[in-house]
Amino acid sequence: MSRQHQFKAREENILAMAEQLLLESGDGDITLDSLADQLDLAKGTLYKHFSSKDELYLRIIIRYEEQLFEINRIDDCPSAGVARMIFQQLFNPQKAMLLNQIEERLAASVTGLNRLFGELYDIRRQRMKRLIDIISAYLQEQHSNLSTRDYLSSIWAMGQGGAGLLNSSFYQRYLGRRDTLRYAFVQQMLELPSHYPAADDEVMDEDMQELVEQIDTESEEHRNTSY
Repeated sequence: MSRQHQFKAREENILAMAEQLLLESGDGDITLDSLADQLDLAKGTLYKHFSSKDELYLRIIIRYEEQLFEINRIDDCPSAGVARMIFQQLFNPQKAMLLNQIEERLAASVTGLNRLFGELYDIRRQRMKRLIDIISAYLQEQHSNLSTRDYLSSIWAMGQGGAGLLNSSFYQRYLGRRDTLRYAFVQQMLELPSHYPAADDEVMDEDMQELVEQIDTESEEHRNTSY
């Protein structure tokens, strides 16, 4: 294995272990000393990969976003794609909630990470375009007049709200089986378009192109930005 491949492999191990420690910590924070100890590395070795703990956190979030994008790129039926969009947040609610909280904290208080935030948002925009394609195909399949924007927002709200509920130690006492609740959430979202039937001559999905153009414009602005 070349040095470059060894470097990348070690970096992946660092990210995976840091994410595991974050989830185990419960408070969204770890020390680089504990991370180095777990990996049996010198603390200085970590700084060869990440200039700060905040950069490490943001790289974990980028890695997570890349993983979601790869899942969304699976090319099968639209209903399966919609179901995966919801399951992504509901299968590991602690991770979804925690990384979102860390991202909001970094965006509000940390400087010097503009380039990495730009990378994160670029991946997210690419994933958003893929989600729009999936949603549009499903709405057309269901002959629904529900807009892409409203359906995407509904799925996001269900995923975020469901993750918060599943991640709450208080509500878990009353939920019963988590798998049946997840199934109920997915069923509700799959059935939602049927409550907005389109007339035969009605134009569906009018705002899809507007959403795509907005994403393309922001992507172009990102490519032309110097960090």
